[in-house]
Amino acid sequence: QPLLVEFGGGWVQPGGSLKLSCAGNRFNLDVWAIGWFRQAPGKEREGLSCISSSGGYTNFADSVKGRFTISRDNAKNTVWLQMNDLEPNDTAVYYCAAAPYDRLCTIEPENNKYWGQGTQVTVSS
Repeated sequence: QPLLVEFGGGWVQPGGSLKLSCAGNRFNLDVWAIGWFRQAPGKEREGLSCISSSGGYTNFADSVKGRFTISRDNAKNTVWLQMNDLEPNDTAVYYCAAAPYDRLCTIEPENNKYWGQGTQVTVSS
């Protein structure tokens, strides 16, 4: 079973919002930086946002800056990605991943060690 599990995907109309959750599956997230990524059919995996293990540092790709926010609660062993003002080109499978960073984080897919199985997000009218 995967060490990270994503929840919250689904269908939404353009302009709508979704909140994705990433939970540790018998895996403590509190010492790991967590990132969110997505992959649309025929496209490379794209880094969207990340948050350091303490939550004190975050980073966002230009494509989602101002629309997406990231947060975490280590007591709940969960990281969230709030997605607002969604557009059809946001349609993709969304993944969370864990990277061995302390004070920073990374949205480079190759620097993340453990991955969830993904959750589908579809934005259409």
